[in-house]
Amino acid sequence: MNRERGSKTGVWDRRTFLERTSGAIGGLLTLPAVSLPPFADPSLPRHWAWVHGGRERTGEEWRERFRVARRAGIGGVLVAGGENPLLADAAGTTGLAFHRWIWTLNRGGDRWVVEHHPEWFSVSRRGDSSLTDPPYVGYYQWLCPTRPEVREYLAGAFAAVAADPLVAGVHLDYVRHPDVILPVGLWEKYGLVQETELPEYDFCYCEVCRRTFQKRTGIDPLGLPDPPADERWRRFRWEGVTRVVEAIATAVHALGKPVTAAVFPTPTIARRLVRQAWEDWPLDGVMPMLYHRFYEEEIEWIGRSAREGVQALSGRRPLQAGLYVPDLDPSGLEEAVRTARSAGAAGVALFELDALRPAHWERLGSALSGAWGD
Repeated sequence: MNRERGSKTGVWDRRTFLERTSGAIGGLLTLPAVSLPPFADPSLPRHWAWVHGGRERTGEEWRERFRVARRAGIGGVLVAGGENPLLADAAGTTGLAFHRWIWTLNRGGDRWVVEHHPEWFSVSRRGDSSLTDPPYVGYYQWLCPTRPEVREYLAGAFAAVAADPLVAGVHLDYVRHPDVILPVGLWEKYGLVQETELPEYDFCYCEVCRRTFQKRTGIDPLGLPDPPADERWRRFRWEGVTRVVEAIATAVHALGKPVTAAVFPTPTIARRLVRQAWEDWPLDGVMPMLYHRFYEEEIEWIGRSAREGVQALSGRRPLQAGLYVPDLDPSGLEEAVRTARSAGAAGVALFELDALRPAHWERLGSALSGAWGD
């Protein structure tokens, strides 16, 4: 998940994006209002916060932070670095659901895979491995989702986390391909002009992907005149990521634990920029990152984007609107919460806990209770 200002968010400026997708989301401006669906699973909280758990705090310090969140209406925390038992204990004693937040296909930090299976890493259209030649930044080292052994490995890894009795559920992040397009505002920083999908940022063309696609269609994707434009090749990559999610969800659900995921803002944006068809995934909840300033948009865009996601999900699972707190002052946070609710979101997920200041907390509690009546 790309959260920091100026980081690689895989987004597009609105004008260019609308042009590139032939107005695919332009119709959202006139969509009818969406009725709020019933919350699908009463055992899952409605409102969440992402938490970086690696910070040096005592158990009491974590409990106090979690008490503040609970009083405001937050029901669950998505914790990176959550192997620290202090965090699970603090969440449990304050009444918060404790879910582990884990990177999925971006696995450069997984030393076992790096050392034993470097061939698992995805390959660009130019022929470079993301392990040895990562795009954009050094940590962009991605596994190929087409490989059955990758799916099996990830399913086992997430099941091992879910088997911990202190963990109430798991939360997937970076469950996609690398961003094929950067925001226009970052082109100069990286010395790029990405008016098309450039080969060095277009993944995955490893031998397994090529062979599997060729067996299915009779075509080597590298032999296509314009690989990014081929619908069969686009769909193949969407489906590869979906198969990874299915494998993980099956393994975790077998342990009686729920699975959620952080995803790109809308089905249209996600499919186009990171090969992510999240509306098809067998999850217990989705949390699209509706970070309006990353897209050079105003708060009302949060509502349009949430509405598209809610309609795509058709009530099969709840959507919690991901809100980027650093770009929201207290009144803006309240407005964003109400905007998400009016668009049909089942709740919100806030990035991230430490970004919330006392003035945010003062407005958040009334905003959540006022919007959802909890």
